[in-house]
This record gives sequence, C-alpha cells and structure tokens, in this order.
Amino acid sequence: MSGERFHNLRTKIENAVHSSRGKDVLLYLMFVCVAFVFWALLSLDSEIQRDYEVPFDLIDVPDSVTLIGKMPSHLSVTVHGKGSQLIRFSWGRMPQLKVRFDENVSQTNQFSLSHQKLDTRLREYFGQSVQIASVRPDSIRVEFTSSPGVKLPLKVNADVHPILQCIISGRIEANVDSVLVYGVNGVPASLTEIETIPFSRSNLSDTVRVEVGMKPVPGLRVIPDRVTVTVPVEPLIAKTRSVPLDKVGLPANTGLITFPSRVSVNYLVPMSEYNTDFPIRAYIDYAHINPVTQKARVMLSAQPSVYHNVTVTPDSVEYIIERH
Repeated sequence: MSGERFHNLRTKIENAVHSSRGKDVLLYLMFVCVAFVFWALLSLDSEIQRDYEVPFDLIDVPDSVTLIGKMPSHLSVTVHGKGSQLIRFSWGRMPQLKVRFDENVSQTNQFSLSHQKLDTRLREYFGQSVQIASVRPDSIRVEFTSSPGVKLPLKVNADVHPILQCIISGRIEANVDSVLVYGVNGVPASLTEIETIPFSRSNLSDTVRVEVGMKPVPGLRVIPDRVTVTVPVEPLIAKTRSVPLDKVGLPANTGLITFPSRVSVNYLVPMSEYNTDFPIRAYIDYAHINPVTQKARVMLSAQPSVYHNVTVTPDSVEYIIERH
C-alpha cells in the first residue's frame, strides 16, 4: 500500500513539473540561484568591515611564574578587508591567537605586548592585506612573579537570613579555608587574611551553595580567585517535654507542694537534634512566691543554644507551704 502511495505522489510531482506553471516555477528558481551566485561573487570582492572576538592564549608560561594581573581571554578587533579575505572567519570557531610568554618579557617582572606588536600579530592572524581598524585592549601589560605564594586564612563575608521556620544550622564555610597570595614585591606583613566579596541571601529554606569571588587587593593575586560557600540551613521542629518542677531557696524546716508538680517545656529544635534531649530544668524560687495570689512563677534554667522560642506551660503554679 505504501509503494502505491509513493508511486501516486511521484506521478503528481512529475505532472506538476512538466506543466506550464511548473516550468515557470523552475525557471524562476534558476534565476534566483544565478542572482545569488552573482551577489556572492560581488560580496566577496567588495570591501567590508567586521567585528571579531579573537580568543587570546598565552603559551609556554613557566610553572614557577604566577601572573599578578588579569590576562584578557579575548581581543575585540575591528578589521577592513575584502569579503574573500574574511570568509574563513565567518563559519565555525575563531582560531586562537597564541602568544609566547618568553618573547614578551621585560626585566621588571612584566609581560608586555605593545600596540605595535599586537597589530603585527593580528595582521599575521587575519592576513597582511587586511587592515586592523581597532583593537581593545590596544596593548597588554601584566606583572608576574616567580616568588612562592603566602598562605593566608580565608574569611567569608556573608549576610544570610532564613525563613522563620528555619535556622542557620552551622558555620558558613567555603570549600577551602585558606588561599595563596602572590605579589611582585611580596605580600605585606599587615595583610593577615583574605576576604570574599560580600554577598547576601534572605528567606532561605534549605542549604544553599554560592560561588563568590575574592575581594580585590591592589597589586596582589589570590589563588583560587573564586570559592564555593555553603550556607547550612535546617528546618525547626516543635517539641514538648514534661519536666519535674524543682524548688530552690527554701528556708530550713520548710516544704513546698506545687500544683501541678510537673510542667511542659515547649521549644523549636533543628531536625538533626530532634532525638537529642539536652538538660533543661524548671523551678520556682521561694523568694519570688506571691502570698497574695498563692501562685509562684515558673522559671527555666539556661537553655541549650539549639533550642529556640522556649516557653513553659503553665507559666505559674499554685502552692502550699509546709512547716516542719
């Protein structure tokens, strides 16, 4: 059945092509193709201006050398030339402009590629008949050092806030605790730590990881220049414990009976600590009982840092004083 359909379709196409209207369409398409060929030939022979992002690659850098400044990854180049001269840059990825490190080093610990040298290398890159109209940057100067780096601790600058039902459940830490610092003239003794660029997050409901850069230090380079900071966030879970009510400050030969004798301590605790019962004590102080209302206020001992929004129920109890 499919073969019969294909045969019918082919017959319809052949009839359409051999019809007068089909011949007109084929003639029109032929003229379009010829016009396109002529347009392409004229375009390739005409002068054009193009902008390119040329990948820049510094090669043969010794392992002992550390660049202090930032080397550009691309050069923004504007060129004039014939279309035929630039056609090879119109498709695919731009080839890298590779520059040797040792051919452009001065005696002052500086890699220097002047405007004239850069222009020469770009003419070799695009072809001598192509004119270089502009280059950004128009020259490259980057200091370097062969001295070893100084290891300094890393300080994370973070302003983070969870939602009400969560807490920051631990230290805010980067994936490294220290960095290496390099300088042409060494690292100042007054510099004792390196800080990240300040960042802030709010309404956090889960642990997050943030990639941040280093706070720039003039004349120095920090490696690594970016770190991943982890902000641990945990949900808070409500928990209630029943604890006995202690009495303190009782005079000699005096007893105190409270109603009730136990109270409920209510608090929020991180999920990871839910099954851990830290010591907590509820008590009344004889010095603070109220003989008028016959009630005593319930007080709590110091609470563990993992407990939040701690309350006690009831917050006061009735009592009877016994004399012995």
